[in-house]
Amino acid sequence: MGSVIGSVDQAGCEWLQYDYGSAVIAKERPASFTMWRYRELLPVPDGPVRYPMPVGGTPLLPVPALRKTLGTPHLWIKDETRNPSASNKDRATALVIEDGLRRGVGTITTASTGNAAVATAFGAAAAGMRAIIFVSTDCRPEKLALMAQAGAWVFRVPEGYAAAVDLSRAAAGAFDWLDRNTGANPFTIEAKKTVAFEVWEQLGRRLPDAMIVPVGDGPTLVALAKGFAELVSCGLAARQPRLVGIQAECCQPLVRAWFGVPAGPAELNPAATAADGIAVVRPAIGDAVLDAVRRTGGAMVAVTDSALLSAVATLAGRAGVGAELTGNRVASRRVISRGNLVAGHAQAI
Repeated sequence: MGSVIGSVDQAGCEWLQYDYGSAVIAKERPASFTMWRYRELLPVPDGPVRYPMPVGGTPLLPVPALRKTLGTPHLWIKDETRNPSASNKDRATALVIEDGLRRGVGTITTASTGNAAVATAFGAAAAGMRAIIFVSTDCRPEKLALMAQAGAWVFRVPEGYAAAVDLSRAAAGAFDWLDRNTGANPFTIEAKKTVAFEVWEQLGRRLPDAMIVPVGDGPTLVALAKGFAELVSCGLAARQPRLVGIQAECCQPLVRAWFGVPAGPAELNPAATAADGIAVVRPAIGDAVLDAVRRTGGAMVAVTDSALLSAVATLAGRAGVGAELTGNRVASRRVISRGNLVAGHAQAI
């Protein structure tokens, strides 16, 4: 099992600490390549994994046609749509539920703009748990339908996503439910950091120069920073990649904070963007996002909805990847999609 030796506060975000060493990730890849491969760096006790669905081990795609179109010969796409609910949210769901199964907890709750709720609903159904979901009233109908299909109890909160988070967290505390909320449960970061380990292995145990990441609440970017930092702590890498966070132009609280410019109503209007998955006015771990971007020499970038639409079309037409609108294209024409991460290797980016 992972040897958790303590935790540290990293810009307001709890990071679990392990007994790091070069032997924690075996060189031989197992027949079943999932995120549980990295359990020496996960808070998972000994014994068989009880979570019933395979999660992680998603492909890193070389996308030759996209590389040629964009003039980026070393571009890679980490395709997280291959997870059970087509999102990297499945990783966090799996680890939180695994913990609950071992402790005999029967109910899991989360608040979500959509994708985390769908992942939680389907993960709970597979594990025989009850899922209690809190969403804002503008959550997309098709996502609500998926939650209901999986048997989740869904509560729509008129006051919006931030209020939904508060209600979910209060309910978890009052009824001893599993709390899957970002920023509340450090296991969500622990699970998502496995993407960094996979990218490193899939590039031949080398790191990319940069990764471009969608940012709403911020756990994906923060988790990547932790994962790459742990590779350095294990003596398996000498540096961290630059991390570039992407937000929608109409909802960009962290981009504005990055540039030190106050965000006005036009930059804090989640209803004005179709990129609902990253339209978060009050990011749960925003300080940790800015800290990670700063420490890795990265940046924060806002993009328009028209650029998102163009990126989705480009990914479909040049990479064969079906992405949500929460994908982004930045000025340098590197492309990222919702549920997918872009890695640039060597000196390409």
